[in-house]
Amino acid sequence: MSTALLAVFAVILCILFRILNVNSAPQKPLIVCQDQTFLTTILKIAPVIVEPYKPTRLWGFSGHVQTIIHSIIGRVRCPWPIGERVYIGLPDDTTLTYDLYQPLSNDYEDDVTIAICPGICNSSESVYIRTFVHFVQCHGYRCAVLNHVGVLSSVKVTAPRIFTYGHTDDYNVMLQSLIEKHPSTKIICIGFSLGGNLVTKYLGERGSNKLSNIIGGISICQGYNALEGTKFLLNWQNFRRFYLYIMSESVKNLILQHKSILLSEEIKQRHNLNERDIISAATLPELDEAYTRKVHNFRSVKEMYKWSSSMFYLDNITTPMVFINALDDPIVPDMLLDPIKEHAKKHPNTLYIELAHGGHLGFYEGGLLYPNPITWLDRTLVSLFRVRFDEFTFGTEETKKTKKPLPLLKR
Repeated sequence: MSTALLAVFAVILCILFRILNVNSAPQKPLIVCQDQTFLTTILKIAPVIVEPYKPTRLWGFSGHVQTIIHSIIGRVRCPWPIGERVYIGLPDDTTLTYDLYQPLSNDYEDDVTIAICPGICNSSESVYIRTFVHFVQCHGYRCAVLNHVGVLSSVKVTAPRIFTYGHTDDYNVMLQSLIEKHPSTKIICIGFSLGGNLVTKYLGERGSNKLSNIIGGISICQGYNALEGTKFLLNWQNFRRFYLYIMSESVKNLILQHKSILLSEEIKQRHNLNERDIISAATLPELDEAYTRKVHNFRSVKEMYKWSSSMFYLDNITTPMVFINALDDPIVPDMLLDPIKEHAKKHPNTLYIELAHGGHLGFYEGGLLYPNPITWLDRTLVSLFRVRFDEFTFGTEETKKTKKPLPLLKR
């Protein structure tokens, strides 16, 4: 092999090593919590949150690779849990659906339901949701998964709207339906990415007037502030503009898929929509200017983003909350994480967990090349579900004495 070829090969290896970040070592998560009683209780039940996170060795230290593998593959050995699809007709003629999955074991004797809000353009059929639901079922929990309006190809759009970044009514309808079916269940609200924003905003909007069945909330990989987040995503640093393009195309494709309802002549005239502007939109702000903010009667995209961002509702939350983010998440720049850290430093019953690695919703762990079927995130979330969140809301000393012993967590 010539010297020139060796030099080229060496350069390629250096670039790969830099991209894959293989020189990194497993690190313990950063924990921010003002309330030591809350933190001590959680650590007794879920010590995994202070243990070093060990990503898959050859590629797991790259946030880009974690994010891309999560987006394309999702999870390895993904099951397909069997559940009941619930259909609800809303006053605006929207057909809302959610999937309800019953526990597969009696490991956890209390009646607890995990109410899941997926990420952008995701549903109960998304691979990471299916894997997570099955894992949760096996540990004795019921799951309810909101299907964002317009995402399921098998469910027709029956009203001129799809999901948005900040409207929480669909999630509320699912919770009310769930309580009608299981009045005594305790609910832990959990959201992934966009779903994390919706769950956090939902709990902040309702404050102390939230549904009494709700005992806790968990948010994973959300950006908290769409106003600031969009500014970062519009530049090419760390390939953020690429990720924004993918998200923009996903939402645009949903709109065009249901064009006969969403872009009928009547709707275009009512909201002054220009179909050409919608089709040519290259970024979410452009698409939201051409479509979303007009359909939902906002004066500007900036106004809509501020109204949609969970950061502006944090102070009203009365529910115990856990927030999880990764520093190498290419979609959520680390600058967006400072406000939630400050919030966790000052508010009771609030825990912030920050990992150095994990990407956007990846958190693959174990192995050299092939990761474990269950991710760090799946394991950690099930551990957190075992925390008696209701002790930090409306629990009394008398009810605490009657609590059943905690089961062991399966690995």
